[in-house]
Amino acid sequence: MNVSMNVEEYMVELGRRARAAASAIVRASGAQRSEALAAIASALTADREVIAAANARDLAAGESAGLDAPLLDRLRLDDAAIERMIEGLAQVNRLPDPIGVITDLAYRPTGIQVGRMRVPLGVIGIIYESRPNVTVDAAALCLKAGNATILRGGSEAIESNRAIAASVRRGLTHSGFDENAVQLVTTTDRAAVGHLVRMSEYVDVIVPRGGKGLIERISAEARVPVIKHLDGNCHVYVDAAADARMAVDIVVNAKCQRYGVCNALETLLVHADRAAEILPAVDARLAAAGVEVRGCERTRDIIARAVAATEADWFEEYLGPILAVKVVSDIDAAIAHINHYGSAHTDAIITDDYGRARKFLAEVDSSSVMVNASTRFADGFEYGLGAEIGISTDKLHARGPVGLEGLTSLKYVVLGNGQIRP
Repeated sequence: MNVSMNVEEYMVELGRRARAAASAIVRASGAQRSEALAAIASALTADREVIAAANARDLAAGESAGLDAPLLDRLRLDDAAIERMIEGLAQVNRLPDPIGVITDLAYRPTGIQVGRMRVPLGVIGIIYESRPNVTVDAAALCLKAGNATILRGGSEAIESNRAIAASVRRGLTHSGFDENAVQLVTTTDRAAVGHLVRMSEYVDVIVPRGGKGLIERISAEARVPVIKHLDGNCHVYVDAAADARMAVDIVVNAKCQRYGVCNALETLLVHADRAAEILPAVDARLAAAGVEVRGCERTRDIIARAVAATEADWFEEYLGPILAVKVVSDIDAAIAHINHYGSAHTDAIITDDYGRARKFLAEVDSSSVMVNASTRFADGFEYGLGAEIGISTDKLHARGPVGLEGLTSLKYVVLGNGQIRP
């Protein structure tokens, strides 16, 4: 940030540069964008040690500041995480280029052909906390989809984000792209976020990734459209027709594989006919992992160590080793519970009954609905999107993990040979 500028002037300057860069990206071919992504991957590979050292400084500062374990976990970039970051970029680069593709082209009675062409959104502002890998994911997806982006990471990851952004910009320059196609907000002043979400002249959409407080603030203040989810209160329902071993394995994975993520299991629902069989087996593994159980009365009759769940527990995204458990009478009760208390993120049923599986898929109103799989699969990388820029629980413009298609729009195209309207 130029020290002679105040925060508002600085953000406006970033917006101007991004808008100009977006115009240049539209003129670039898919092959040129692919070359830029390959150059960024090479720069990141060459700068691994620099990125790791920067991340170590962030981790040390975070520990000194008393950041909790889930935040430190999301902040950490070990060798494997850096490798996944680079591989995610390469996977995005291998995806088909969406820009300029015309679909649904059909003749009308007048002889004109009407279809739809996929086009970039323009300039995308991305606001995120903790996870520095988002800097690469966002840059790759936005560039592949023909967009410029302004990135505003959290102050706890500022050193990591600066190092990664420097590599990204070096790759852009090396490939002949305007380096302002990807810009990092280098000030940690919180006022920068307020300016970014109101710059409708320069920014076409905002994607926030972070805690509920951040997203609520952005939703309240934004004058730019927002793609968001507030929280991830995810459910697994174990049906009467569930395979017991499968159910236990999925529940434990969904809850314990990683706590501080939005697709982790927070509420377990079990059919009353299977509770006495399933819950003790689940609890044995949860207890070994140090997971607290908060249950309904029937759950506490089966799991002696469970504490009483309150009404608030059914709404809660714990992001930690706590699980709410409820015994339900049937699939209709499970679906009603999920649609009332859930956050429309990710919910799963464990069942061998095809009809109930179809019913669950049709009636649960969430962005991802699963059959016989862990909620932890609700992720852009796992869905084959290469990476994701976030997960949306909105119903307009994108829903679920937001990959390339979610960062584009459609416009109608009409092909004629001289037709005039009668």
